[in-house]
Amino acid sequence: MILDLVTKRWALEALSYSSSQLFGGLIPLTLAFNKGAAFGISIGEDSRWFFVPVTILALALLGSLLKQSSKTDFLRIFSISLVVSGALGNLYDRVRWGRGVVDFIGPIDLGIGDFPIFNVADMAISCGAILLAISFWMEERAQSRANSSGMVEQLDELTSLKELPDEEAS
Repeated sequence: MILDLVTKRWALEALSYSSSQLFGGLIPLTLAFNKGAAFGISIGEDSRWFFVPVTILALALLGSLLKQSSKTDFLRIFSISLVVSGALGNLYDRVRWGRGVVDFIGPIDLGIGDFPIFNVADMAISCGAILLAISFWMEERAQSRANSSGMVEQLDELTSLKELPDEEAS
């Protein structure tokens, strides 16, 4: 979150009058204010009062998910931390003024169109969400394996009972 706030402050100072670029023009830096959702999706003129409570609700759900996480599930903890820090960074912008969230990385030419302008918080949210999905997938896979091995043990037990004479099985 600190990196997001610092880079947004830099963007406000350095990019207010002209754009810049990184890596020989590969990544343009352009100051923009996003009043909508991710990638500039708009739901009205002043949508910040929609996004503020939605963000607070999402943060509460993420907090609950974090509380339920195992202390040794570092991937889950890290991924939730990324999403929370990004959400807080963008929430700060929405609460402090009506201009919108400060975005400054992009637009990046993909050859078939431009990738929208974004910020460090957006990167944290995106990376965190992908890692969280991987964390859930890994958990589901581990549970599936555990259930499968438990079924094999139960089948072995049933098979051994069938091999016993009728008197011993009862």
